[in-house]
Parts: sequence; structure tokens; C-alpha cells
Amino acid sequence: MEDKKTRVLIVDDDTSICRTLSLYLKARGYSTDLAHTGIEAIEKSKKTVFDVALLDIKLPDMEGTELLATIHDAAPGMIKIMVTGYPTVGNAVEALKLEADDYLMKPVAPEELVKTIERKLEKRREAESMTEKKIEEFITDRTTRILQDSSTEKRPQKTK
Repeated sequence: MEDKKTRVLIVDDDTSICRTLSLYLKARGYSTDLAHTGIEAIEKSKKTVFDVALLDIKLPDMEGTELLATIHDAAPGMIKIMVTGYPTVGNAVEALKLEADDYLMKPVAPEELVKTIERKLEKRREAESMTEKKIEEFITDRTTRILQDSSTEKRPQKTK
């Protein structure tokens, strides 16, 4: 893992699930925050930049897919993993349409959760690295062209 702790927002109305996942993730070097409602999760995600959000499908104040859409609009770079004890094809399809990064069923084995988070973080790092490489290549190419153009303009023209 990087020097900076990966921040994970755990959103579930079951306090024991939140507490268990938080303890497990903290023991592996993650920083965690908890929310028990969709509104609480939205407020926390406005104040803090999270790398990952674990979102329950069934929340007392809204559907997890509604929360997913709201959080995606506010923080599109955040990794969003849906977690549900009520798996249906419908909510899985809806979550994927709303750009969930993964969909896990409860009870989630903590080791599986960490592997999923690490896999998604690695994929994001690779994408960021590719973007940085493309920007570097563009700048190098553009600089070379500008220098070539300026040296062509500065050459003395032959007179006849």
C-alpha cells in the first residue's frame, strides 16, 4: 500500500457490520469512516475525499443505488462497491448501469473484500499511470515540434 492511507467509507445501517468491517480494514492499514444512512454518507462524502465507498443496497432512508448515483456524480473517481444481503438481478444490473465498480453479496468474507478493494485500487493506479504517461508523451511531442518549428523559422534564408 502507499504511504497515504486509503480512505474507506462504509455505509450500512447494521452497526455490527460497520464495526466489524472497520476493525478489519483498520488492522490492514486503511482509514475508515462509517455512515448508517444515505444522507449521512452524502454529507460525509462532501467533507472528505474517500478512495473507496462500500454501499449497502438497503438503507433506511434510500436505496443504495440512489446513493450510488448521487455519490458517483459528486465523486466519480471514488471506487464504489455495492454490498447486499438482498441480491437480485435487477439491483445488480441497476448498480452496474450506475457505474458501481463491484457488487458483493453478504456475508462478505473480509479477505475477499480486501482483495476486491486492492484489485480496484490497482486498476485505478494503472489508469492514472497511463493517463500521466500519455500527458508526458504529448508534452514531449509538442515541445519537440515547437522547437523544430522555431529552429526552421530562425534559419537564414538563402538569397539568389
